[in-house]
Amino acid sequence: MRFFIFAALLAAAQVLAQQSYPSRPVTIVVPFSPGTGIDILARTLSERFNARWGVPVVVDNRPGASGNIGAEAAAHAAPDGYTLLMTATSFATNVSLAKRLPYDPQKSFSPIAVAAKGTLALVVTPSSEAKSLREFVEQVKARPGELNYASTGNGTVQHLTMELLKQALGINLVHVPYKANAGAITDVAGGHVEAMITPLHTAAPLVSMLAVLSAERSPVFPSVPTLKEEGFPDLEVEVWYAMLAPVGTPGAIVAQLNAEINEILSSREVREALANQGLAPVGGPPERLAELLRTELARWPRVVAKAGIKAD
Repeated sequence: MRFFIFAALLAAAQVLAQQSYPSRPVTIVVPFSPGTGIDILARTLSERFNARWGVPVVVDNRPGASGNIGAEAAAHAAPDGYTLLMTATSFATNVSLAKRLPYDPQKSFSPIAVAAKGTLALVVTPSSEAKSLREFVEQVKARPGELNYASTGNGTVQHLTMELLKQALGINLVHVPYKANAGAITDVAGGHVEAMITPLHTAAPLVSMLAVLSAERSPVFPSVPTLKEEGFPDLEVEVWYAMLAPVGTPGAIVAQLNAEINEILSSREVREALANQGLAPVGGPPERLAELLRTELARWPRVVAKAGIKAD
């Protein structure tokens, strides 16, 4: 009898805690450095959460290991809604490169929402004779293994996306990894490297854009075609940013967070702030993020295996 009374009291306490959520500070773990796009997005959300809830919402930057250090910390946190993870596309690509991760991207977390996405573009040096994707392919095929492409590092989204493109287009480009996007873009602009995949808002006006990898043309650069329009409908790739919670977080709290994020993303002020970062709000139910993860986790291991990419 005492056991059942205790269980009932515990259940009642849990319900009460959920109903009053949040009643103390909330931490958003960002597994990347301060000042990065995902960090700015997390702080944008944390400020709005704070204003709505009246409790501190702290961004905890834990960079390292391509986001794995922060993700592991969040995965091992108590599943009570007071520790959340803000992560990005690398959350899915890391699985294809690491021999073993200290967490499972699907089993260790409960999806909350896709917050935003960014468009990637295929760019070439302004001095390139290629003015279209078809001309670029012809140029590379005429000089297999002679032309280079830049990325922001081995195993990054830019690297893997170009390898996906190479496989689909049947071309041979040599990978030149950089430590940061700025250096890579500068060398493409200067003609030291022929091409790269880069977020759209970092491309113009330094380089020439041949195509965007999004489903639709960019409203900012409406003259640049999509890869789908160029005859490659299966090459849609976008960078994305999402929020998750440790698995076991009560469904009511996940639903509340999802609703809060969707309301915040509908704000004109937030949409304009995202646009300044080259991002577009997404939102939707947690199932949308779950489906995105399933798709991404299935896609990248095939690309990595075929390209023979190894982790640094």
